[in-house]
Amino acid sequence: MALKPQLDEVRMVSVSGILGYGFPEKSLELALAKKPHMIGVDGGSSDPGPYYLGSGKTLNSPLAMKRDLRLLLRGAIMQGIPMMIGTAGGAGGNPHLEVCAKLVREIAHEEGLHFKMATITSEIDQEFLLASLKSATIRPLGKASPLNAQTIQQATRIVGMMGPEPHLEALRSGAQVILAGRGTDPAPWVALATHLGIDPAPAWYAGKLLECACNAAIPKKHDCLIATVSNQGVLVEPANPELRCTPLSVSVQALHENASPIYRYEPGGMLDSSMCEMQAINDRQVFVSGMRWEKMPYTIKLEAAQLVGYSAITFAGTRDPGLISQIDAFMEQAENASHTKIATLGITRADYQIVFRIYGKNGVMGAMEPLQNQVSHELGILAEVIAVSQEIANAALALVRVTLLHSDFPGRLCREGNMAFPFSPSDMERGPSYEFSMNHVLEISDPLKLFPITYEDV
Repeated sequence: MALKPQLDEVRMVSVSGILGYGFPEKSLELALAKKPHMIGVDGGSSDPGPYYLGSGKTLNSPLAMKRDLRLLLRGAIMQGIPMMIGTAGGAGGNPHLEVCAKLVREIAHEEGLHFKMATITSEIDQEFLLASLKSATIRPLGKASPLNAQTIQQATRIVGMMGPEPHLEALRSGAQVILAGRGTDPAPWVALATHLGIDPAPAWYAGKLLECACNAAIPKKHDCLIATVSNQGVLVEPANPELRCTPLSVSVQALHENASPIYRYEPGGMLDSSMCEMQAINDRQVFVSGMRWEKMPYTIKLEAAQLVGYSAITFAGTRDPGLISQIDAFMEQAENASHTKIATLGITRADYQIVFRIYGKNGVMGAMEPLQNQVSHELGILAEVIAVSQEIANAALALVRVTLLHSDFPGRLCREGNMAFPFSPSDMERGPSYEFSMNHVLEISDPLKLFPITYEDV
């Protein structure tokens, strides 16, 4: 597939915030009528937590992803334009990437489609990182501790957040469908825009607006966003005529997931929006200009998930005013009593931990909750046990549950249970539980080195 380089303007479409979230088919039709040079979607995020990276499971169902992919592939092949997916499958590891690749092959077979596909992996070898520790090319972000060998060795899966260069290499090699592992969210659109001659600053700004699709429009919904990019700036509009972009909605998306209101650090540089101007062209379109790109040493953000144990949970509610009035003391008493009962099974305290979350009383913010004197007429209690094995987690949780249900407290009138359980069985296995274990960047000289590309004719 040949792409004409050095265009004065490039039109790109993002269909949704994450592959599998869905979008109106009519919106895609309207977007394709604009004759875009590319359609795509950012496939994932770390927002849903470490489980998906650690387990290799996809964030959204294959059924939902296949629906979105089918529409994207049909549109791309019909228009003869590239289709790109970033952070495939939710977390961008090899299992997530392979699920998406398999779906694409299935759709191509079912629809009779033919194209060259590139898959770009992003998992990083532990031995490579251990060697990188010795050369001092890894540094922590924010308040993270310096990376050590133990953290690397205990990681279940490690990915690097690729920049646009691997996508760009795949485009230059003639791939029409590009599926990538973990990457910085704007990468697919930056690659296409720079491939067609657009300067880095507007390309990166457009990618930032496109990464979450119609998050840059109001009212918020999963829908398609169109960006027309030139070296003068970026024009954005929603494909759906029911939505509109405003300077405020576009500004909010430009601040999305960024510590600074004007500086955004990416692989190889910094996007400076301190001099940006936003102009409402009409009630649906906004033109942004004045962005700048400053080159910097090339760094790749590292993400890793580490197994911390096996989880079991139960959920119950209470509206007993006597219990609610002394809930803190009751929960402390119940936790201590649970430990005593669990010990009778020969389970040591080192083998498990109990976690309580009380919804209606600091359940969301915990110790950071500023409203300490609010009293609800009912409370929801989520009890979790994380243990070294699922068997221990299940056994310990069962004793926690019965302790919550039948422990006494001063002034208790009801001699039956303290709690109401909405489910039967009340105890639920959650399986392996993970935590993020890396928030670091790795400095590299070759943006392609860590991200092998495989080509196939589908």
